[in-house]
Amino acid sequence: MGTFSAFLELLHMEIDNSQASSSALRKPAVSIADSTELRVLLSVMYLMVENIRLEREIDSCGWRTARETFRTELSFSTHNEEPFALLLFSMVTKFCSGLAPHFPIKKVLLLLWKVVMFTLGGFEHLQALKIQKRAELGLPPLAEDSIQVVKSMRAASPPSYTLDLGESQLAPPPSKLRGRRGSRRQLLTKQDSLDIYNERDLFKTEEPATEEEEESAADGERALDGELDLLEQDPLVPPPPSQTPLSTDRVAFPKGLPWAPKVRQKDIEHFLEMSRNKFIGFTLGQDTDTLVGLPRPIHESVKTLKQHKYISIADIQIKNEEDLEKCPMSLGEEVVPETPCEILYQGMLYSLPQYMIALLKILLAAAPTSKAKTDSINILADVLPEEMPITVLQSMKLGIDVNRHKEIIVKSISALLLLLLKHFKLNHIYQFEYVSQHLVFANCIPLILKFFNQNILSYITAKNSISVLDYPCCTIQDLPELTTESLEAGDNSQFCWRNLFSCINLLRLLNKLTKWKHSRTMMLVVFKSAPILKRALKVKQAMLQLYVLKLLKIQTKYLGRQWRKSNMKTMSAIYQKVRHRMNDDWAYGNDIDARPWDFQAEECTLRANIEAFNSRRYDKPQDSEFSPVDNCLQSVLGQRLDLPEDFHYSYELWLEREVFSQPICWEELLQNH
Repeated sequence: MGTFSAFLELLHMEIDNSQASSSALRKPAVSIADSTELRVLLSVMYLMVENIRLEREIDSCGWRTARETFRTELSFSTHNEEPFALLLFSMVTKFCSGLAPHFPIKKVLLLLWKVVMFTLGGFEHLQALKIQKRAELGLPPLAEDSIQVVKSMRAASPPSYTLDLGESQLAPPPSKLRGRRGSRRQLLTKQDSLDIYNERDLFKTEEPATEEEEESAADGERALDGELDLLEQDPLVPPPPSQTPLSTDRVAFPKGLPWAPKVRQKDIEHFLEMSRNKFIGFTLGQDTDTLVGLPRPIHESVKTLKQHKYISIADIQIKNEEDLEKCPMSLGEEVVPETPCEILYQGMLYSLPQYMIALLKILLAAAPTSKAKTDSINILADVLPEEMPITVLQSMKLGIDVNRHKEIIVKSISALLLLLLKHFKLNHIYQFEYVSQHLVFANCIPLILKFFNQNILSYITAKNSISVLDYPCCTIQDLPELTTESLEAGDNSQFCWRNLFSCINLLRLLNKLTKWKHSRTMMLVVFKSAPILKRALKVKQAMLQLYVLKLLKIQTKYLGRQWRKSNMKTMSAIYQKVRHRMNDDWAYGNDIDARPWDFQAEECTLRANIEAFNSRRYDKPQDSEFSPVDNCLQSVLGQRLDLPEDFHYSYELWLEREVFSQPICWEELLQNH
């Protein structure tokens, strides 16, 4: 019935309302009253998008058709207007620039996240698109569905038998332990470990931290030991059914590793290069088929590597991009399908750095570890009342509201950035790299590490909500009288799914930015992320642990032998939970990638490739050097040229001056050719 279009027009009018912006700029403190109209509009649009987005089995055909029509209207430019997501992005940048401090940024970000999820698709839709695209490119199907594998994983630590068997050998002699303080003497005590089928807390008694870790993780480290009571009693993963105790002579091994191992083409080439240098004395470049002169075990190794070879969609896209750069004429112009993701990237392209900086600024302001600064943006404009609270009850309610407000902002930004990165990576790898590089340049890596440099257990078990005021209780029940006791009690939930969701998203974001990028991995090492990430392992949730272990795995080779020696339980957990890459020497630091390279050159090469891709596909100048040239004399002379009106008056004079009076030296003309 055109309701959404009417609200969209009203939203445009409110965004362009200069009177409201100037009024908010003049005020010393912006309050919730300055954004009443905007909040109503955004709330109605959010409810419409979220209600239409959710698919149900009982939906009628007409409703499904209406949903697809609505998705198309939001995804593509209609009536010469930009896609709806770009309008919301422009609101974010306008808010961060200080031109519109009254914008309700929490509602803008929530609506933006849901619009991107609706138009591009969620993680299940993304997995289906990935399978479809691999089939179109002729690649073998995926070995497993990563979503299902992670769902079936359990939070656990290495089996206890590893310590029983090797503790006597690993324990240092008593003479070396004398004189140490109490924390160091814990090495002598038998440490609890967690069998894969046990329910006790994970990494609770990890080896004592080294001095370097203690220095870099000074804040909050002591408080962690006293914060485990809730998660120890009620772990996030339900405990397994009771089992009979295992006999001492039998060891219970897990039935198998969760992930199928992967091998890159580069790994096979590197293995053969080393083998040929060792046994033959010369190499054959990228030839992986010729095995003449190599011993039989090398043949078996190459066969095994090729069985687990994995070719990603990104590999194909990079290869195609190299071919298009080399042979632009013979390969012709690339046909780019007009998908919602492609339309969004084209619209974001030229303002993408500003969008990423704005999102990270808001994320920094909403992080619980951030200190209040005078130059930071005010993200509380749509939660602070006109009159500040007077009673203790009002102050408590406002404090809970402010914390909840910040948590929702972190949740929406982390989910939005992860969705964008995953969709752009599937659409084209260089679109993903462009967004990633701008996030890295805007200090996204230290920002996420700063976010995790807190008591993560306290953050995940925070109760910043008032259950009787939450939807739908507030509409279907009579509101009871709020008291300080009821606010302090909070709800009965043992943890906050919202904050757990945000933490997992930020860890996945960090993984996306650093995977296969040695320069960014070194940033993790430089910012001393290992003790920060190790503290996050105390949260007993399998998915969060998996992405923490991935981040620890990629930097293990840089952390030194002493770190590996004192963190053997973490190393065992990495082996159990993270995918294996054959020939990946992650645990020992002997790999060629662990050597000091010129990391700046790596980023510069990547940036040059991204710029070449964006220039080739999106910058199409009219006077290109590759524009066709007409060499036919008849057609050139037959072209009609638009001459000035007074040209026929001076035609004879022009002919005399430009043609007849110019001497032609035919000999020079013949010699030059």
